[in-house]
Amino acid sequence: MLRTNQAFLNYLNDLYEKQNDSDNIIVKLFSAGDKVLIQDHQLSHVMLIKEGIVKCYLVEENGKEYIVEFLGSGEIIGEVELIKNINCLCSIEALTEVEAYAVKIPAFRSLIKNDLALNNLLLESFAERIINTSSRASYQQLYTVEHTLKQLLQMQSKQNIQISKEDMAAYLGIAVRSLNRILKDLK
Repeated sequence: MLRTNQAFLNYLNDLYEKQNDSDNIIVKLFSAGDKVLIQDHQLSHVMLIKEGIVKCYLVEENGKEYIVEFLGSGEIIGEVELIKNINCLCSIEALTEVEAYAVKIPAFRSLIKNDLALNNLLLESFAERIINTSSRASYQQLYTVEHTLKQLLQMQSKQNIQISKEDMAAYLGIAVRSLNRILKDLK
C-alpha cells in the first residue's frame, strides 16, 4: 500500500552529496496538499521522495479520482514521462510534509546514458511496479473491499497520517457513500 525504495534513496543521497557546486539536484519542500506533479502537464524535474508520503492518482474524464499508489521515501516520480517524452501521466500530491530531490531533466538524461547503477535501479523499480500492479489487481479480485479497507486503515494508523474518506474511496475504487456504509458495518 505504501511503496518505498531505500536503495534508490541511498543512490540519490550519494549523488546529491557528491555534486560540486552544481544545482542539477536540489531539495524541494512541499506542504500537505501541494501538487508535486500535475496530470497532463509538462514535466519540470524527475523527483525522488526523500521524506514524506504522496498519493499518485489519475483524474478520469468524468472528473473522478482514482488513487494508483501511496508513495514514500525512495520512490521516483517523473522518470517514465522523461523516458517516453510525454506529459505527466498522473498527478502527485503531498499527503504529509514532503522533502524531495528534484533532478534537472538534462542531468537525469545524462545519468541514464552514463550510469549503470541508475539503470539497474530503474529496472528494479519498473519490475517492482509491474509486480505490485499485478498483485493489486488479483488482490482486488480475491478479497472484499472491506478487507482492503482494513489494511488501508492499518497503514494510516501505522504511518500516523490522516487519509480523507474521498482518498480512501478513490484508492478502493468506490463511491464515498459506499465507503461510509462499509465503515459503519465495520464498527
